[in-house]
Amino acid sequence: MPHTRSLFFVVLLGVNSFAIAAEDDTQALIIKCPIPVPEPITLENPEQLDHQSILIESKKSYVEKNQSTRFSGGVKLASGDKKIAADEILVDRVNGKISATGNTRFQDNSMTINADSLVASSIEKKMILSNSQYQLHSSPGRGTAEELKISELGASLVDSSFTTCTEPVPDWQISASEINLSTKDNEGEAWNTVFRVKDVPVFYLPYFNFPLTDERKTGFLYPTISSSSSKGAEVGLPFYWNIAENMDATITPIHMSERGTQLNTEFRYLTGQQFGQIDLEYLDKDKELINNDDARYLARYQHAGTFAENYRVYVDYSDISDDNYLVDIGSKQFSKSEAYLWRIGELSYFSNNWHSTVKVQDFKVLGDNNPSYRTLPQLELDVYQPLGFLNSTFNIYSEYSHFDISNEDLPTADRLHVETGLSIPYSKPGWFINSDFRVMHTAYQQDNVENVNLTTSLNLTEEADRTLPKVRIHTGLNFDRDTSFLVDDMTQTFEPQIQYLYIPEKDQNDIFIYDTSPLQDDFDGLFRDRRFSGLDRIAEANQVSFGATTRILNQSNTELFHLSVGRIFYLDNSSISFDEEGTQEDSSALAADMFIQLARRWQFKSDIQYDTKNSRTDKSHVSIDYRKDNRNIFQLSHRYIENVSGVQIEQASALSSFPINKDWQVVGRVTHDLIRKRSLEAYGGVQYESCCWAIRFAVYRNINTNLDEQDFDSENRDEFDNGFMLQFVLKGLGGNQKPLPIDDMLESGIFGYKRPYFLSN
Repeated sequence: MPHTRSLFFVVLLGVNSFAIAAEDDTQALIIKCPIPVPEPITLENPEQLDHQSILIESKKSYVEKNQSTRFSGGVKLASGDKKIAADEILVDRVNGKISATGNTRFQDNSMTINADSLVASSIEKKMILSNSQYQLHSSPGRGTAEELKISELGASLVDSSFTTCTEPVPDWQISASEINLSTKDNEGEAWNTVFRVKDVPVFYLPYFNFPLTDERKTGFLYPTISSSSSKGAEVGLPFYWNIAENMDATITPIHMSERGTQLNTEFRYLTGQQFGQIDLEYLDKDKELINNDDARYLARYQHAGTFAENYRVYVDYSDISDDNYLVDIGSKQFSKSEAYLWRIGELSYFSNNWHSTVKVQDFKVLGDNNPSYRTLPQLELDVYQPLGFLNSTFNIYSEYSHFDISNEDLPTADRLHVETGLSIPYSKPGWFINSDFRVMHTAYQQDNVENVNLTTSLNLTEEADRTLPKVRIHTGLNFDRDTSFLVDDMTQTFEPQIQYLYIPEKDQNDIFIYDTSPLQDDFDGLFRDRRFSGLDRIAEANQVSFGATTRILNQSNTELFHLSVGRIFYLDNSSISFDEEGTQEDSSALAADMFIQLARRWQFKSDIQYDTKNSRTDKSHVSIDYRKDNRNIFQLSHRYIENVSGVQIEQASALSSFPINKDWQVVGRVTHDLIRKRSLEAYGGVQYESCCWAIRFAVYRNINTNLDEQDFDSENRDEFDNGFMLQFVLKGLGGNQKPLPIDDMLESGIFGYKRPYFLSN
């Protein structure tokens, strides 16, 4: 469950991560921010060293009455992984002590320390170094200490400093009267700490503790600072609680100057192969809402996983206090543009030749949108049995659903659907033919149908049933040839395909719409066996779909180009469609999509649905993408839809992320409504990141969606939400030295960043 938090040294420090995921920029980090490697202490005869003895090399030695030995002249002492180099070393056999003076250096697997002197006791099992300078081996962490004590339990530093900056004058450092580092607990404690920027004191802390590794630890995280026109100045201080090895929580009080103080909590757990998360956001009273004193909240519960080998469970349930919560306050759980919250609970069982699912599903509709049906419950059973000839499979699919709705003027229903059939997929390298023969039967028990019949052209009945056969034959050919078009040593393919689909006409006006909507009419949709999702409408069909795809592949079989074009032809009047003006159409819109790998990291992608009879584009999307790595990105896109609920949409978007130099990064994004000539979203951010600290600043302007309920009608909301965000990070504390990801800056906002699919990745 990858999930990482940054550190903030207020009273306590913490890191929370069930697993630290590798970043794409790790190699870049090694090049940009190398960890200093101190010069090792080398022995002239290392082969004589073993773990049971002490090896000493020097130019001179003096033995005093078999009680002590004094070594001088480039002395080197080694035992196991520990080494000491000094001008002079005294070995006191009687008291079990070793003393080193003059250019003293201590080194083991974890650190290198330069000091004026060193005293080590084998009896007390500790070592003291005075006026020391230390450098950690696993991170850029370094510092000084007037006195540094090392024992089996850890280390103690008196009058010390620490920084992860490598410059002679560090950008930041902390100094403390005493720092204790525990190897047992992997944590440190500091007293009387002063945080300095360029040697200038910034603030003082009497005490704090911090982790020594990237393991999870209870403590405060970095604060978040932002501002917006809807919330005012906003400051959040997350507190991370490492409850147990398999569970944790993050508690974040957030103060908004315009609305009040909100409490956000996140609880996560792992149990076997199951993961769960509970999020709660609560604002007791919104100061901005003058006429309403009710609390505003958002709650979400998620759970997913497998158990007992064959069982899978999935739960996602959300609740919200009011329709405008996301618009006014926002949440990391959902976008501001959400029209509904999806609620689902699902339990599935998988066996060799069958699987079953029990599901409950509901939608929390936001704003003035049509109410949605909930399924309480839905039961599915899918049985499939190979028949042993021509790769054929006999299949029985059955589904029972109970539909309910809060609107008492709409009907409720029980639906039972059973379909059985024979599938015969057959393929060879140069061709394929897939045949599917089915019989579909659906029965409904509908209640409260009278009001609907009075207000619509439907003729609903309490009992309705429908039996339809389906025949589908889909076949295609695969041709390829060598070509030198534009580039030598290429392969071009030509892949024509044809599908015949037959479903007889059936009057279905006695059935209401419970879970059914039209599907997308893109190129891939030409070869589906249905035109609607759900089962309330099964469209009649006596049609032939034609399509063809051509591709250009290089020697590594990487796709450099493809073009697909196709359409559906209707063979009789029963399957002929009608356009918006009621004119009969004997064929579907022409559907096409194109992909071009312009260069190694450049790609062009486009798809279109074009009505040739009316010379009109129904839908189109075009995008140009460049992606060198996670920090060098460019995207330009345009989309057009002729009719979405009676509204025409045409939008253009541009997004870019690029480094100015090795430390500075810029991110920008804008989306413009070309029809209404207004900006929908604008975002600009800049990030500075050195090896030991980073700062991020961004400004944004988003159009607001107004989803007013009756209780909130008197409240005024601006058409746009304007604001900024500020984040400051000290790198290296807790072992975390990775670069800041840019993804959260790219994906924030209403539309976010849709990463393209590079076939050459």
